[in-house]
Amino acid sequence: MAELLDQDAPLRADIRRLGRLLGATLVRQEGQALLTLVEEVRAQLRADPGAAAARLAGVDVVTGTKLARAFSTYFHLANITEQVHRARELRRRRAERGGWLERAAQLISERGVPADEVAAAADRLAVRPVFTAHPTEAARRSILAKLRAVADELDAEAADRALYGAAAHGAEAARDARLAELIDLLWQTDELRLDRPDPTDEARNAIYYLTDLYADAAPRVLTDLAETLRGLGVDPGPTARPLTFGTWIGGDRDGNPYVTPAVTRDVLRIQHEHGIRVADALLDDLISELSVSRHLRGVSLDLSASLAADLDRLPELAERFRRVNAEEPYRLKARCIKVKLANTRTRMREDHPHEPGRDYLGSTELIADLELMRASLARHAGQLAAAGRLSQAIRTVTAFGLHLATMDVREHAQAHHVVLAQLFERAGEVADYAALTRAQRRELLARELDSRRPLSTVDAPLTAAARRTFTVFRTIREAQDRFGPDVIESYIVSMTLGIDDVLAAVLLAREAGLVDVHSGQARIGFVPLLETPAELDAGGELLDDLLSLPGYRTLLRARGDLQEVMLGYSDSNKEAGITSSQWSIHRAQRALRDVAAKHGVRLRLFHGRGGTVGRGGGPTHESILAQPYGTLDGAIKVTEQGEVISDKYTLPVLARENLELTVAAVLQATLLHTTPRQPLEDLARWDAAMNVVSAAAFRAYRGLVEDPDLPGYFWAATPTELLGALNIGSRPAKRPDSGAGLAGLRAIPWVFGWTQSRQIVPGWFGVGSGLAAAREAGLGGELADMHKRWQFFQTFLSNVEMTLNKTDLGIAARYVETLVPQRLRHVFATIREEYDRTVAQVLAITGESATLERQPVLRRTLAVRDTYLEPLHHLQVALLAQYRMSSGRPDAALQRALLTTVNGIAAGMRNTG
Repeated sequence: MAELLDQDAPLRADIRRLGRLLGATLVRQEGQALLTLVEEVRAQLRADPGAAAARLAGVDVVTGTKLARAFSTYFHLANITEQVHRARELRRRRAERGGWLERAAQLISERGVPADEVAAAADRLAVRPVFTAHPTEAARRSILAKLRAVADELDAEAADRALYGAAAHGAEAARDARLAELIDLLWQTDELRLDRPDPTDEARNAIYYLTDLYADAAPRVLTDLAETLRGLGVDPGPTARPLTFGTWIGGDRDGNPYVTPAVTRDVLRIQHEHGIRVADALLDDLISELSVSRHLRGVSLDLSASLAADLDRLPELAERFRRVNAEEPYRLKARCIKVKLANTRTRMREDHPHEPGRDYLGSTELIADLELMRASLARHAGQLAAAGRLSQAIRTVTAFGLHLATMDVREHAQAHHVVLAQLFERAGEVADYAALTRAQRRELLARELDSRRPLSTVDAPLTAAARRTFTVFRTIREAQDRFGPDVIESYIVSMTLGIDDVLAAVLLAREAGLVDVHSGQARIGFVPLLETPAELDAGGELLDDLLSLPGYRTLLRARGDLQEVMLGYSDSNKEAGITSSQWSIHRAQRALRDVAAKHGVRLRLFHGRGGTVGRGGGPTHESILAQPYGTLDGAIKVTEQGEVISDKYTLPVLARENLELTVAAVLQATLLHTTPRQPLEDLARWDAAMNVVSAAAFRAYRGLVEDPDLPGYFWAATPTELLGALNIGSRPAKRPDSGAGLAGLRAIPWVFGWTQSRQIVPGWFGVGSGLAAAREAGLGGELADMHKRWQFFQTFLSNVEMTLNKTDLGIAARYVETLVPQRLRHVFATIREEYDRTVAQVLAITGESATLERQPVLRRTLAVRDTYLEPLHHLQVALLAQYRMSSGRPDAALQRALLTTVNGIAAGMRNTG
């Protein structure tokens, strides 16, 4: 343990250093009194927590705000420093042991997988992180940009030390001056958003990360993957698509009234503006490098013909370039591509039709142009350049296209039925569509799908809400016509309860000309989203029924026989608790795998994982390898959202690491996890044990959420009413028309409230009751065996252990004692009892004396954070008490102080929701 902590010493030294610089900033900006108060509060909390809490409860709002900002800024600096040191450790580990792909390749080689199987898996490899606008990132981008600058300074200093040794120490004063400048600017930057972002603001935030990935991490990972596959005897072409990116921003309409068809068009246009800009910069790099002269090396006839056609069709190409690059065909071709990119930008801005040969519709023609250059180089003694920089450029453009990320469109199932009810009534066929049973709707919709007559007209009379839903499908068709077929590929149906919910969306797509059973056309695929435990349990049956419909099966064949199904982690967790949610998702994957195999279709699972464990998050690599055998056949989609995006992708080294570990895990699982790792009889016993655990955990969790006093307790004991005022997302926190209770509250504010008050109920509640029930049933030995040999159970318990460690019921008690009426406090007693039970049961299985005992560095880090978190919690409790006592409109300064504590706790906990 001491050795591990010694390795952590440089990190602690850098955090202390930035802490000292922050202290100097506080003195410069606010005076010595603030720094003195900060230090006194920290010391008093260690010596007498009760007295410190009382002192903090008595501070005025202005001082409280400054205190909260001081501790929040410390956490921001500590977080970025941890990321920098994590990046350094990753570089060191990569140099010593190789990357994730190398390790996966070693396992594949040791297993003796034939090259043809590797090649087939490589062809099917399709990893897609999907960026969402789910509001869990409390820090503004202005703050994140300054923290990135701090990281760059720390990294540059480490590089100087490595290069110059002791001679670099003389530059520390200058480096400290720059860091002090950045910290001053950080202090002077408002951490609170003045306005709620709209979807186009959210899109620009995602584009910030996507363009960073385009420039560095993604090309590196794609090149590493190509080299890894070559080492396994496979030579992948640069136009393969093993890694692409997705987005929900501008397409996720479920519960967000601000995502209109016009917004969808605007977001796609903004994405293309930036996508063309980074592609243009990539062409500039190629122009700089590819100075090959026709006098010294030949050029292919294909490239010569293409170049001649370009010069004829692109009179706007400057005469100077035609003259200067006349004998440099690769540079001249690249300049022609730049002109086509400029024309594409103009076409999109002015909404002109596509002109083949003069602009690009999607990225297919752009990739073809680049591939002509690569093939010509390869045939004329330029193999290294062809396989090097040019292949990397092609891989990058193939991964991002001109749109950067493929947009998914999502809508609630009921919205489609509302439209169809009005269309069927107008057609005079069904007087009361809403009264039909699901079986009747299924029969009606399946019959209508096979029909050749249109159900609607352009001017079909619809209510305003129904018109917005219907118009989305025409917007998808128009977007594909304008931007190319890759911009929108999937339509996700939220809260899918039966196949009639999927068929309703398919039928509206038919009305918009997106699909046609008779011609075998399907321009988009349809994705049922299974969000509740009941629907997850019935997922195999639903998919079987859907794939048994001849009309739908025809459309799926047009999509390459690839069926996507989305698994909802957050809502199933909120509904059933973490144990039943995780177990239902695991079983659903097995059932969906078997049904897909029965019908001869490929299955692509879309994991709607949240950032926190309470919303299905956790380490990505482990979660992928913990999936049931055979469920991964190369293709996977995973949501990335909120603070997870900044944590994973702010620094290029971490971005590369996170992309690589995901791709490596998918490749490894596709090739090596096609059969059970354990005998089937063992899995059957473990399944039976998990059924016992899940059933008891579900009863305990439902006992909590069905307690009629829980809503009152939740709103009293947590600062959830403040989430909307944080202005961190465009989507409302509650579903429309959901009432004042907890049923309509989305998973993000549900986790947000529990996390801010350090109860973190969604991450562990019910686990102890479930494990205790299994132990009482004589399954204690089985649980130990499961933890030793079953990766699903190992990953599950590891995630639960993390949330148990982050939970602090001593701090939570302050919220309860100060804010919760006496008649509701029995809920906290239930929470405390289940927490103690869960800790005891988890430790009994892991054999540890305390949670995270085998991870001393992490345990120490969390403990250090708690010393800075505690004053923020005490401040928040005191300010909440004042806030709720204020009559009428709350004081703006008081609300601002409270929101500052929310930001600080979010930074200290490393998550919001």
